[in-house]
Amino acid sequence: MNILEELEFRGLIFQTTDRDELEKLLQEQSVSLYVGFDPTADSLHIGSLLPILTLRRFQLAGHKPIALVGGATGLIGDPSGKKQERTLNGPEVVAEWTAKIQKQLSRFIDFEADGNAGVMANNYDWTGPMGVIEFLRDVGKNFGLNTMLNRESVSARLETGISFTEFSYMLLQANDFLELFKRNNCLLQIGGSDQWGNIVGGIDLIRRLTGEQAYGLTIPLVTKSDGTKFGKTESGAIWLDATKTSVYQFYQFWLNTGDDDVIKFLKYFTFLSREEIEELEQEVANNPGARKAQKTLAEHVTELVHGREETDRAIHMSGVLFSGDIKSLSVSEIQEVFEGVPSTSLPTDHPLDIMSILIASGACPSKRQAREDITSGAISVNGDKVTDLEREFNREEMFGGQFLVIRRGKKKYFLVKFE
Repeated sequence: MNILEELEFRGLIFQTTDRDELEKLLQEQSVSLYVGFDPTADSLHIGSLLPILTLRRFQLAGHKPIALVGGATGLIGDPSGKKQERTLNGPEVVAEWTAKIQKQLSRFIDFEADGNAGVMANNYDWTGPMGVIEFLRDVGKNFGLNTMLNRESVSARLETGISFTEFSYMLLQANDFLELFKRNNCLLQIGGSDQWGNIVGGIDLIRRLTGEQAYGLTIPLVTKSDGTKFGKTESGAIWLDATKTSVYQFYQFWLNTGDDDVIKFLKYFTFLSREEIEELEQEVANNPGARKAQKTLAEHVTELVHGREETDRAIHMSGVLFSGDIKSLSVSEIQEVFEGVPSTSLPTDHPLDIMSILIASGACPSKRQAREDITSGAISVNGDKVTDLEREFNREEMFGGQFLVIRRGKKKYFLVKFE
């Protein structure tokens, strides 16, 4: 398959300009293409993973990827997909976030490849020095107000209101495409489907000022079949930075993918072949309880983002939690694995008998319920079943001398910390 056929198989093409011409160009030469990432936080999240991996697919097919981090546009704010104005961050903050995101992108794009090495770019390099008169004359003069008002990113905001700052965002993005065209012979911009208007604006600007043809391709915004938002959990966004979303949590997010979504996500987020994905599709149909497709998805995406060693650790922790035998976990792993469960901090002089601990932790709502759960064998502490109503614990039995992990039934966990 050529690169567009590969993207088609994976469901990664939403719109393209001049599909036949673009396909011919990509078959005839190594094409420079770019994706932009605005530093709106100190880390990218998995919403950015699809365009990142699409850029990588192009590089693996022999093309030249440009990862543009918006040190300038990050100061402005993209109105696309937003119902209200973004909070503007200061130049120092945006510069710091830009550097962190550039480092993250280097995990996915090969900037030293022989023949088609990736390029890291920052649009502040050309936008920062540009004066307002120069910007209005050289860029703004080429955009009609009616066309700008009809762009989805703007028209969707007209009712709630949009500032001139965010209204101007599409001009800055169009100028980025023009600048990369001049500097790197960049002929293709890729973005999410909400970026279509901005991409077309850049293509039009290049045509007006140079007479040359450029191209655009958008990928679908990721949706879940149950209607819930992709990339969001009860605890918030899933980040690519392990200090913001632990590797274990990251792995669990993908492991919990539903049967209706897992094949689509395998196509989107892994580099498995068509044959491997079709084999897993049969597994989902014939033996969904084994969750082989989900395990494969979680393993491959976690390795892409965090590396093999951290992935193996996440798989180990997941297996330990599933079996209930948590004794092999370290203190740091205990904290990581049980980060999302109900947790309670108790003073060091709190009674250490099982009944008091179950009530204080919220594992049991009453002493009567606690007695029933203990005698029925429903309570485990630090991996050991507790059946003695008079059981007391000491520091030596705690993880790190301060943690007790309570399991009630098969799946309900509670973390107790004595401090």
